[in-house]
Amino acid sequence: MTNKNLLVVEHLTKNYPKFHLTDISFALAPGTIMGLIGVNGAGKSTILKSIAGLVTPDEGTIVNAATDNLAVMLGETVYYPEKRLATITAITRRFYPTWDAAQYRYYLDFFKLDDHQRVKTLSTGMQIKYQLAVAMSHHAPVLILDEPTSGIDPVSRQAIGQVLQHYVADGQHSILFSTHITTDLAAVADTITYIHDGKLLYTAPKAAFSAHFKQQFGLKATDPLSFDEIMLKIERQVLVDAIPD
Repeated sequence: MTNKNLLVVEHLTKNYPKFHLTDISFALAPGTIMGLIGVNGAGKSTILKSIAGLVTPDEGTIVNAATDNLAVMLGETVYYPEKRLATITAITRRFYPTWDAAQYRYYLDFFKLDDHQRVKTLSTGMQIKYQLAVAMSHHAPVLILDEPTSGIDPVSRQAIGQVLQHYVADGQHSILFSTHITTDLAAVADTITYIHDGKLLYTAPKAAFSAHFKQQFGLKATDPLSFDEIMLKIERQVLVDAIPD
């Protein structure tokens, strides 16, 4: 671990019978948000689960700033529907010596959550906000999120984006999140890492990422190019190449 990065992934490789994640390397600097993009099945979840310790890589190394204090949200978390949020929090906080009750209360207030509510009364968006409030309340240097804004309304996505930027603003924390919602990348990500078919296609700061693909597609530096368009051009070309003459 260098003092410049909170997370370093080097040559991460994982082989499954029908899928291979091959030689993935990137680094996450303090105070930054990295967006991990790629189509379904590209390998994003395997990368996140490897970082979280839920998947054992076949090769490569993963070094993060605090292996004993990593905050992770991987897909839908199922809570007992009859339990109140306060009860769930009281149990969860015991696992984190660095739990910050004041910070937890700040996020509850920001998201307008009442921890006396039962899980069954919460919408999907409210459950995601609650999970984020918990994940960000024990000062984990690195926050790992798998599709944190999937299936929720634009207003809630904006609120989540704001709180993620607030989390890294002190320069001591960083976030790695996967997403299919490319407007979220434009709004909050500092760097973009593109995974294609189990391989690292490109990783760079946001402006350099866009400039790279403008050059790849023969566009001028001043031409507009959204992240949606980048993905569509790459994946459509792969589809066209795969169709026999």
